[in-house]
Amino acid sequence: MSSHQLHRMLGVTYKTAWFMSHRIREGMVSSNPGPMGGEGKVIEADETYMGHASEIPHKNTKRKIVALVERGGPVRSFSVKRVTGGAVAKALFMNADRKSDLMTDESNLYVGIGKHYASHETVNHGEREYARDAVSTNTIEGVFSIFKRGMVGTYQHCGEQHLQRYLNEFDFRYSNRAKLGINDTMRAEIAIKGIEGKRLTYRRIGQA
Repeated sequence: MSSHQLHRMLGVTYKTAWFMSHRIREGMVSSNPGPMGGEGKVIEADETYMGHASEIPHKNTKRKIVALVERGGPVRSFSVKRVTGGAVAKALFMNADRKSDLMTDESNLYVGIGKHYASHETVNHGEREYARDAVSTNTIEGVFSIFKRGMVGTYQHCGEQHLQRYLNEFDFRYSNRAKLGINDTMRAEIAIKGIEGKRLTYRRIGQA
């Protein structure tokens, strides 16, 4: 729900509603997330972009995102300044168990990284290959689609400095979805519990 909608429904100022929204998103972030995947499990990794190329020379306003999803499990997404091998490696090595089977597209970003996992399979999107038996990146592509539709349909836009918090919200909702046996009440309780020990001030949000 957009901050404008909260502002109208609750009868508070837009600034208060916007601050409230970001505080809720902060509660959705796990303080001690364990590794994703593991032996016999599949991790799909991919990158995507939001926004449009800038008309200003040498300035690219596209927002860059790297994300990992465990098939049948959670997702973790990261706003990055540049999509590089280092950014992809950091996301994978810090979040995905190396006993996992890794699946990506044909990007060279994953060639060296894939050697550190139980297996590394790729699909060649450039040749219009989107699935080969169990090998695909369809799950992570679906995650990106949900995020982009939600951002356009609900929030319209967000500043680059706040992108990670919106990613955190969509990650939380996907990782605590009904298909995993989590209903609305349980989801709300998890988010509320995530607030414990955290303090987010308006100044900190503005400086993010």
